Amino acid sequence: MLPHLMVAPNGARRGKADHPALPITLDEILTEARACREAGADGLHLHLRDAQGGHLLDAGAYREALTAFDAALPGFAVQITTEAAGRYAPDHQRRVALESGARSVSVSIAEMTAGEAAQTAPEFYAACDAAGITVQHILYDAGELDGLAGVLGEARFRDPALQLICVLGRYTGAAGSDPAGIAQFTEAFARHGIQPDWALCAFGPQETACLRAARAAGGKCRVGFENSLWNADGSLAGSNAERVREVRARAFA
Repeated sequence: MLPHLMVAPNGARRGKADHPALPITLDEILTEARACREAGADGLHLHLRDAQGGHLLDAGAYREALTAFDAALPGFAVQITTEAAGRYAPDHQRRVALESGARSVSVSIAEMTAGEAAQTAPEFYAACDAAGITVQHILYDAGELDGLAGVLGEARFRDPALQLICVLGRYTGAAGSDPAGIAQFTEAFARHGIQPDWALCAFGPQETACLRAARAAGGKCRVGFENSLWNADGSLAGSNAERVREVRARAFA
């Protein structure tokens, strides 16, 4: 089952120039995770960085990080990313998912079915199932749900334990996200006749409003500096924990 309020504290693209409190090193991420748990988060979406601060997908680095989380924050749910961010191919992403020791991973159906990768995508998802790895499937638009149904097969697609993360907005563009965009996903769920375990993440200053609307529609929330640096009033948040506190107060009251 997905955490009700997961924090994504850094993502693959932003750095200290975007916000000085954005955590880059593992120690910084652990410190931020502790503060976010105290603020009300019950899980973390983990991105690691290399020595230059760039996006890193490495099974060994993930194993070390997950061991550190187990020691520092026992019982706190940690999900790793497999996001390509323009640096990694599907075969590398798959190896990291299967060899990192993670029990929970997020995977973009679009990335896993790009080009020749589409032919072996069903095998990857079956391998995750066999290894006891829970996959949260990233949907950048509702149309990707059709592709997911075809890759997963009827039984896995209709399982109420199916985990999805619906994405509103992108890094580019000033408009950010609009809560009205949630309807495309919930209508697609109804059209397919599924009731998945789903969450929402949203870009830009409307993040809080979007997450509140997701909660009202029966979804869960992912908040943090990966997607937005702003509070509901348009002010720059001081930390990820500040964003967690605001969403907890406004969407979970």
